[in-house]
Amino acid sequence: MSQWRIGDVKITRIVELEYPWKGTVLFRDATPENVRAAIPRHVNPCFVDPETARLRISMHAFVLEAGGRRIIVDTCVGNDKQRDWQVVNQLHTSFLADLAAAGFPRESIDQVMCTHLHYDHVGWNTMLMEGRWVPTFPNARYLVHRREWENWIASDDVAIADSVRPVFDAGLVDLVGLDSRIGDEISLEPSPGHTPGHVCVKISSRGQEAVITGDMLHHPIQFARPQWSSFADADPELARQTRRAFCERYADGPVTVLGTHFAAPTAGHIVARDDNFYFQV
Repeated sequence: MSQWRIGDVKITRIVELEYPWKGTVLFRDATPENVRAAIPRHVNPCFVDPETARLRISMHAFVLEAGGRRIIVDTCVGNDKQRDWQVVNQLHTSFLADLAAAGFPRESIDQVMCTHLHYDHVGWNTMLMEGRWVPTFPNARYLVHRREWENWIASDDVAIADSVRPVFDAGLVDLVGLDSRIGDEISLEPSPGHTPGHVCVKISSRGQEAVITGDMLHHPIQFARPQWSSFADADPELARQTRRAFCERYADGPVTVLGTHFAAPTAGHIVARDDNFYFQV
């Protein structure tokens, strides 16, 4: 568990899984040779397995404590979910126990905010009870960006069926706009490309700021290589433009960037370097 404070907002990271991925599983150009060439000048060695040049990737959630509310941003893969990729298929992790041990029993969560609706960001929206998928956070409102839901509403994707539709059926969903505020200190920042309705989550409190990336970036190497689009990007060119604009907007500034898939230490600042960018932790 890691924690940060942005003004009056406390951020806690709860990890579901963390492990090294073969780079080319994510990015076509992330061969071991290309990854090694980026170390250490363009990517901090802490984000790469030094022996194999594999990229360290994390599945985690962020819990925000703001204005007396508890907001969980992205809910990972979830247990008991049937998934095509064996690494995340039928998981049985201690995520909920770890969440409770950190002081956040599932009944205490007030809002759930998903940056988008891919399976590894909505999994713990629901849990399996007596053969049925039921909302994991029964006292929370689930915030879904309207454009994102419009993109998936007719989908037969299994994650939509087991992790999204049940919370709609329970009447717990509020559809929000791409640039909505979800509190005095929390707002959404449109970041399309990975999915049409993808958003980042921005925290602003007492003159301090942070941004949670979602899947706009999957790994810190993309600061130096924003042209590297994930195979999961719905619109690779738009995703590249969004990443580049994000880097230019926040480079050399005070904004703390928290990567939704960045392994520990997870948080840092964007630094401009030789017409490129670096993630400084």
